[in-house]
Amino acid sequence: MKSDSLDDKLNDVFEGRCVRKDLVQQLKKGTNIPTFVLEFLLARFCASDDPDEIAEGKQAVTDTIQKQYVRPNESNSAQTQVKLEATGQFIDKVKVTHNEKEKRHWAELQNFGSTRVAINERHFSENKRLLEGGLWCEVTLGYNPVEEDKYTFYVEDLRPIQISRFSYEEFAKLRGEFTRDEWQHVILRSVGLEPENLTPREQLHFLARLIPLVEQNYNFLELGPRGTGKSYVYSEFTPYSTLISGGQTTTATLFYNKVKKEVGIIGFWDVIAFDEVAGIKVKDPGTIQILKDYMANGHFNLAAEVIAPASLTFVGNIDDSIEQLVASENFDLCRPLPKEFDLAIIHRFHGYVPGWEIPPNSSNLLTDHYGLITDYLAEAFHHLFGKVNLFAITKERAKLNNQHEGRDEAGVIKTVAGLCKLLHPGATPSDEEFEEYLGYAIEIRRRVKEQLNKRKSDDEFANINLGYFNTKGEEIIVECPESKGVAATLSPARGTLEAQDGSTPEASKPNLSPEPTIQKTTTEPQPVEPTKVAPEAALPEPLREGELRIFHGDRGFSYHTLFFAHLQRAKKIVLEDPFIRTKHQILNFLRFCEVCVEVGTIDTITLVTTYEHDYQKTQALEQLNIVANSLSEHGVELKIQFKTTLHDRSLRADNGWIIQLGRGLDIFLPPDDWLEIGSNDYNLRKCRETTITYVRHS
Repeated sequence: MKSDSLDDKLNDVFEGRCVRKDLVQQLKKGTNIPTFVLEFLLARFCASDDPDEIAEGKQAVTDTIQKQYVRPNESNSAQTQVKLEATGQFIDKVKVTHNEKEKRHWAELQNFGSTRVAINERHFSENKRLLEGGLWCEVTLGYNPVEEDKYTFYVEDLRPIQISRFSYEEFAKLRGEFTRDEWQHVILRSVGLEPENLTPREQLHFLARLIPLVEQNYNFLELGPRGTGKSYVYSEFTPYSTLISGGQTTTATLFYNKVKKEVGIIGFWDVIAFDEVAGIKVKDPGTIQILKDYMANGHFNLAAEVIAPASLTFVGNIDDSIEQLVASENFDLCRPLPKEFDLAIIHRFHGYVPGWEIPPNSSNLLTDHYGLITDYLAEAFHHLFGKVNLFAITKERAKLNNQHEGRDEAGVIKTVAGLCKLLHPGATPSDEEFEEYLGYAIEIRRRVKEQLNKRKSDDEFANINLGYFNTKGEEIIVECPESKGVAATLSPARGTLEAQDGSTPEASKPNLSPEPTIQKTTTEPQPVEPTKVAPEAALPEPLREGELRIFHGDRGFSYHTLFFAHLQRAKKIVLEDPFIRTKHQILNFLRFCEVCVEVGTIDTITLVTTYEHDYQKTQALEQLNIVANSLSEHGVELKIQFKTTLHDRSLRADNGWIIQLGRGLDIFLPPDDWLEIGSNDYNLRKCRETTITYVRHS
């Protein structure tokens, strides 16, 4: 590495809060230790530019990690070490909670695996963040051999690794020592990028990824090729953000758990980022409605009024040719989004960053210069997120043209405010700088508006010529580079209303379904013929009443095949089965509950069963309570009713279906050996003879 003038200035102004970012990258590849822990150790052992001292320092960091960093699967070994040696030093996340009944505080060490570690008041009075979610620390533990005491380990000494105190006033003052361009380079280097190898426009794209970290209730969308680091800042850069990778998203996890009466993760993070957005699966339509409410207003009502500041970020891959998408009459740049993301969801995005313009990850993009310690900058961003509001000031200064409607204006103002927070904390940008941010903010909002206009069959979103008035009073219309001059996006074909009989005339708006495939192209874009969309597939046959006979030894049946379709749109179900007592019967019930969770709309399962004696009831109840606790994590309440006599076996759902179960849930023969096919997949297991009757009640 060869230091430059910005390295010298950064180390001089922010003394003790800088680190060589290339060293972080080198050591990060070999361990899953948090970035800010690595940077703390590097600042201690590698505070030099001498190659020999750096080599020794890197080895010291590696040795320290090996000796002190406890991995979750090593907790038993670490506890045994402290017992045998009477003391031990570790790097771990420490959280302190107050026990109201015992009237004392206990420390919890995340990876060490102990929740009742005695701690002196001076430790958490000096480091308040121990009481507010926890803090990564170097902690020295002692062993308490007194059996009468209620704790085994105690904190002898504690040294925070993360920033325990942060002064925004000092941060803003020190930022004032840098020009705007210098500070922009400092931020990019702090997240590991080398700005000298990026164009000014690419730098803006990378900065835009940080806006959700400083602006509350900001809805951000980025779609682009793989390998451009779309999710890095949300998973590695800050402890105030969480990343959800695809899969099913439930109302209970994300928003509110009605069973536990607890706010979901929306109430605990500055940013919730959804990676691989195309893979999001939403079973309950109610989740989408709550998402719409939250994206629009920052609050929702679900058994309780919940207000939260968290920003939502959606990132994912776009595999099609951008040139062909914008030139197509049938497709748009929101094509990779899940089908549940309708016009209302898309309308709520404040900005859509063109991920296809961001270069893929490579060693050429990584910096080998100094940057601010990640944890320090993350604290600054957290303060800007929660304590600084520039919306009113920005709105007064921005002169937008009359093409902006309510959500257009809100999106543009929030984006500009976020860039001002990032680049001018405690200060005001010049007119030239402000207009640069304004132009970029309008562009990424216009990209949203263009896709809406292309999807809608009327002129509701036709005002796409968003712009602003500069200091000279001139109106500047901002365009998106990819769609400039492309009629299919700027002037899409309009459709007509459906006929009264429900049929759609041939001239109606082209179908934007995601079924047909558009191939990538690396050549100059050619005019694209409208894609012929296959006629709509025939609707599945409606479920019918009837009897299903299963013979002894039959295969091909599972709880999913037997019940899933008939439980659609049900919210409450009642299962009556007298034999949910033994281990295998409770396992059957657990498999059934998994199907109920998969349905996505069920919020209450009532199990009515019997027992022969009190001991059997106690044993069954212990195991069923475990199932109940697990169900509550998915927002499903399990109610258990015991009766002394019960003969009928049935499943009743509030969607109108009653299913008579000849043998209850116990319809599978036990496998001869637990290593044979069918032990885990019930579709492949042999069945007992039984009859299942489906009856529809209004």
